[in-house]
Amino acid sequence: MALTATAELLTDASRRGAGLAAFNVLHLETAEGIVAAAEAGGFPVVLQLSENAVKYHGALEPIALACIDIAHAAAAPVAVHLDHAESEELALRAVELGFGSVMFDGAALDYRDNVAATARVMRRAHAAGVAVEAELGRIGGKDGAHAPGVRTDPGEAARFAAETGIDALAVAVGSSHQMAERTAALDLDLIARLHAAVPVPLVLHGSSGVPDDLIAAAIRAGMTKINVSTQLNRHFTAAVREYLRAHPDTVDSRRYLAAGRDALRAEAQRLGGLIAGV
Repeated sequence: MALTATAELLTDASRRGAGLAAFNVLHLETAEGIVAAAEAGGFPVVLQLSENAVKYHGALEPIALACIDIAHAAAAPVAVHLDHAESEELALRAVELGFGSVMFDGAALDYRDNVAATARVMRRAHAAGVAVEAELGRIGGKDGAHAPGVRTDPGEAARFAAETGIDALAVAVGSSHQMAERTAALDLDLIARLHAAVPVPLVLHGSSGVPDDLIAAAIRAGMTKINVSTQLNRHFTAAVREYLRAHPDTVDSRRYLAAGRDALRAEAQRLGGLIAGV
């Protein structure tokens, strides 16, 4: 229970053929709602902070330390992860703070530069017992692994994993970031081929745009870590709007933020249970 190494949660989920819910944190209310959902639903969860969230808060430490404290106090297994760090320095600072894992995103780099940078982060992170996730779309691709039409080649993915020594790999199989509608079409055959070729757990980014049945099918085909952000944010924001429409004179922000937190918790519990198979 409480703060748990990401590698431990990944290994357990992969061994059982289950998914691991990884939900992005924007602010304190998000983290509280996600952990409350995991506790009520009886599943492990990864709290993720993206580089964009760090920029919003002005620094990594305030929101990172809050997430770590929330994880320590949780009655469910909770890992803390840095998501989509394009800065090596930011990734290494998260290692120093005690994150269980970091994602170094070198997908915009040329292949050789991506390998070299990812390997540098990996060596420093592994020395501290921290797992590393990386991303690969297509060799030489400049639009990242989740640009429309991009797909990860299984042979290149296997070579990338071997050359970097990473612990998890985000792959391009049809999802996209920041989708407001759940209409993504995943290539399940490609997921199965990647799962057979790559010796580390696979990560699905952009899962907010993927319907429930396809998330479950992707896990059965070989996906392990399922990243969700926009879907939870939609529920949070809709509840805030509804509260303010019903209570237009409200000035205490805790009231409508609590409504948002409760709505996010409910969706995180539903979706986390689907991902974990509980």
